[in-house]
Amino acid sequence: MPELPEVETVARDLRRHLLPDGSGPGPVVTGARVAWPGTLRDGDPPSFERGVAGRRIEAVGRRGKQLIIDLDGGAFLTVHLKMTGQLFVVPAGLPQDPYERLALTLDDGREIRFRDIRKFGRVGLYAADDDPFDGIGPEPLDPRFTLRVFRGLIRKRRARLKPLLVDQAFVAGVGNIYADEALWRSKLHPLRSAATLRPHDERELYRNVISILAEAVERRGSSIDDYTAPDGDGEMQERLDVYQRTGQPCPRCGRPIRRIVIGIRATHFCSFCQRLPASDRPGAAKLLATMTPRTGHAATGRKGRRWVDIDGNGALGRTTDEATKARDRAARTKVAAAARRARARSGAGA
Repeated sequence: MPELPEVETVARDLRRHLLPDGSGPGPVVTGARVAWPGTLRDGDPPSFERGVAGRRIEAVGRRGKQLIIDLDGGAFLTVHLKMTGQLFVVPAGLPQDPYERLALTLDDGREIRFRDIRKFGRVGLYAADDDPFDGIGPEPLDPRFTLRVFRGLIRKRRARLKPLLVDQAFVAGVGNIYADEALWRSKLHPLRSAATLRPHDERELYRNVISILAEAVERRGSSIDDYTAPDGDGEMQERLDVYQRTGQPCPRCGRPIRRIVIGIRATHFCSFCQRLPASDRPGAAKLLATMTPRTGHAATGRKGRRWVDIDGNGALGRTTDEATKARDRAARTKVAAAARRARARSGAGA
């Protein structure tokens, strides 16, 4: 599921397409086309179409993992991409994609199209006094989210670190990818209890959560599985140290990266660099028994091409040149991973 950096990238791309100089006013929504009613958070397609028609786009932003499109009159749209949701701004005359679930027609001859293979994504229309974000935690990249604030939050919790970091009520926007990466950078085990953290641990975790998210935003997020933004893929997947690297050498110590499932989430870590305190081991024993790989390397990776690697009519609005660039990015990712593994093996041998 796209996390804060990916959703922020989509929001920035949409602003470039929809708002002159990054600010309003933007185009007017003249209508809507709802191909699958389940995409709507509530209400029926005719009500949604009446609610958006004639409203001008004034701003595009983000809260946690959701996009926000502000409309005049105080109304706003939320878009939760979930696992396979994608947004594009395209000419109205472009052939419709078979996985298009919803589209907004604009008065400048373009459309905002929401594509979602698995139909998990949701689009909501709200009035000015609605608050669909009640209960969501603070934004980690907000300057007001200081170390002091972080310590005040985490010292009230006793949960294991991985479930805590992906809890949207604790902090907004962090998911599987960046929780794993931040914990690895901080040398903290994902099953460690928040109650065992020392002040130094808290500081390192705070610093690394922010740094990994900020770096990922700069690199347009991680194009893993179906994530892509209106202006193309991200590059952060080339810089990930542990996520989806089961069996590969840890970039620090060269030992194999491990994988366990916490709840329904795959979790990646180095069992040598990220030591679990003795006090947390009895409660984690059952989960650690499922750890892979036990020895050697495990084959990982998704089979088949991602949608953004498909050429021609199978890709919404993509030119041949854009498809070639996507293939080149995939090749660079493989080369970068091979170089990282070689450096890790060399360091381990030394």
